[in-house]
Amino acid sequence: MTRKQRRLSLIGAAGAVLMLAVGLVLYALSDGIAFFATPSEIATKPPSPDTRLRLGGLVETGSVVKEADGVVRFAVTDGKAAVSVHYVGILPDLFREGQGVVAEGRVDTTGVFAADTILAKHDETYMPKEVVEALKKSGEWRPEMAGEGPAPKAVQ
Repeated sequence: MTRKQRRLSLIGAAGAVLMLAVGLVLYALSDGIAFFATPSEIATKPPSPDTRLRLGGLVETGSVVKEADGVVRFAVTDGKAAVSVHYVGILPDLFREGQGVVAEGRVDTTGVFAADTILAKHDETYMPKEVVEALKKSGEWRPEMAGEGPAPKAVQ
């Protein structure tokens, strides 16, 4: 084998090992990836039950029902559509009706979003970029939702 052939074989083997490593890392991360969706997107094109999502919007006024066994049911809306959410656990202190929320979980076979994580707006200047864009697109964006401070800024 000539020197050039050995070098090309070594480069080819290193490339194959690198591609295998990248593939394994992407496969390992695939369970942790959650795509963002709005209630309108879920209503028009429901995802499969095995797809993990982040649902963002506003907690619909009058929709929060807290049951004795720690189950909380509420609806998330973007002004055009609403999605029912089922969550078992303790809600963040800042969770309330009319406020921005991001729920992480899956849509079950009945169309209810089964959340395993709830993220609430943590101060007057925070709202996820995707939620701001979705609310602006639907015409439901209200800067006064933030209270008397400056208008909410989208987090990059």
